[in-house]
Amino acid sequence: MATTGYLGPEGTFTHQALINLGIDSEYRPFATVPETLEAARSGVVDAALVPIENSVEGGVSATLDTLARGNGLRITAEVMLPVRFGVYVRPGTAAAQVRRLLTHPHAYAQTREWLIANLPHAEVTEGGSTAAAAVTVADPGSGFDAAICAPIAAERLGLSALAEGVADNPDAVTRFVLVGRPAAVPPPTGADKTTLVAYMYTDRPGGLLEILEQFASRGVNLSRLESRPTKKSLGEYCFSIDADGHLQDPRVAEALLGLHRVCQRVVFLGSYPRADGRRTEIARGASDDDHAAAHEWLRSLQG
Repeated sequence: MATTGYLGPEGTFTHQALINLGIDSEYRPFATVPETLEAARSGVVDAALVPIENSVEGGVSATLDTLARGNGLRITAEVMLPVRFGVYVRPGTAAAQVRRLLTHPHAYAQTREWLIANLPHAEVTEGGSTAAAAVTVADPGSGFDAAICAPIAAERLGLSALAEGVADNPDAVTRFVLVGRPAAVPPPTGADKTTLVAYMYTDRPGGLLEILEQFASRGVNLSRLESRPTKKSLGEYCFSIDADGHLQDPRVAEALLGLHRVCQRVVFLGSYPRADGRRTEIARGASDDDHAAAHEWLRSLQG
């Protein structure tokens, strides 16, 4: 059976997202995002699921930076998961007994206001993952009284809910991507997304504008644009991009050709169906028929 790696341990939001994705495979947890993606790159697992973006905290830097290096990885699918945090304790623990609380930094950032209002006396410690926090709290000798984690982690460990739905933003969503080694790009569905990374030749006035013009002039909408340091020198950045559309769409293909001409390097990370199924809105003059008509007109001029 195929094996899918994910950012573990068991009980993380990534684990829940993988279950929701419904892949028929064995699941294998890894401790960090780079380890998870390296397992997919090297063939230790057939694919890997990692978080890439949160609606509150933004892009997941470890995922963006590892993917930006390229080196034989492609995104084949995405899944969205509403973020549902709860405060979980060992059975019999009351709110007044919660003195030390453990959770992940992102979880703390998304529940800080609730904690100030409801557990102001609790000392918060940030750890490696929400699932690991639940494992720690399940041990009576750990010194921690509560964990902020996903319901799946608490259920697996027999923890009780002190409070549920504690996120400061109840509409928070995390986006995860399924990554594997390069293979044939799945055919377009009309509701697709293309992910890539663009490296400029030099940091100069208008450099980013030149990249954006490749998309704007062809009617391609960008749903995400983030700058990430190249880690070579201070002030040197690349741009991680999600574009609405598919590699086989003429407007997207021409935008990639334009990027290849003006950029030092372009890393193509895949075209894949959108998790929300929302079809791409195409501006006038940017449809496949518009492109075909323009090429036919040019051929007629060229004889």
